[in-house]
Amino acid sequence: MSLKKENNTAERELSISRLLNAPRDLVWEVWTNPEHIKLWWGPAGFTNTIASMDVKPGGEWDFIMHGPDGTNYKNKHIYKKVVKPEKLVLDHITAPKFTMTVTFEELGDKTMVTIHSLFESAEQLREVIKVFKADEGMTQNVDRLEAYVRAQIKLRKQSKTTNMSRTSTYLNFSNNTEQAFLFYKSVFKTEFGGKGIQRLGDIPPSNGQPSLSDEDKKLILHIELPILGGHVLMGTDAPESMGFKLNFGNNCHICLEPDSRKEAKRLFDALSEGGNITMPLEDMFFGAYFGEFTDKFGVQWMVSCTSKD
Repeated sequence: MSLKKENNTAERELSISRLLNAPRDLVWEVWTNPEHIKLWWGPAGFTNTIASMDVKPGGEWDFIMHGPDGTNYKNKHIYKKVVKPEKLVLDHITAPKFTMTVTFEELGDKTMVTIHSLFESAEQLREVIKVFKADEGMTQNVDRLEAYVRAQIKLRKQSKTTNMSRTSTYLNFSNNTEQAFLFYKSVFKTEFGGKGIQRLGDIPPSNGQPSLSDEDKKLILHIELPILGGHVLMGTDAPESMGFKLNFGNNCHICLEPDSRKEAKRLFDALSEGGNITMPLEDMFFGAYFGEFTDKFGVQWMVSCTSKD
């Protein structure tokens, strides 16, 4: 973190850079999809309610940040420039007013993110640092981004090892996936498939990324269990300590795994018509042609294709 010392705007600038061990398309996604950014934005302990997020020039990002002490902070940005997946420029039009520029530099399979804020005056910047600890908050915000991106890499990567078509049900739990799946195993009297029980702690931490707590290391990264008629239950833990917020009703998806990209697109387009697409169907960093949506009847779906055809 540094107050920049260049040009005549030096005393009005606050910036931070962080090299994330994640591909640029993922980092861009968690910055521009409200379902993602609401889970990590802000200093430690803050949560968010997003009213609107229209990522295009002239579009609004309107939201409320909820402080850990219960204080609500109204925020509104206007997007000035959107260059996917390279740059975002936003004007923060609620007090304190400033312009935020976020750049995403692709460095192999990693991404250098730089957040730069230009305030209206040096006095204003000094005030937000004194009153709101803006410099500390910016660092905590990037810490949360880094942890969230790391969790997404782990939680999204599935263990399917063939391209055969199948339908499964994907379940999310806050911290009791193992308990649930041991129960289902006892009922259906089957054995865990894929790579067995995979835990968050099984994956070595990357340099510079926050360490998981001992408790989080015990949580489930991925597990799958065949039940009846070849149907598979899959599951993962998505704890609040890693920025997730689960409610009954948003923790279950029907997961379709067709054997071709053509069929994946057909199913995605047909089922999502009239519904709400939460993640467009596209090539993802974990090697799948993947998308998510809620259909017009309120049912949540995933489509995931690992075939290159």
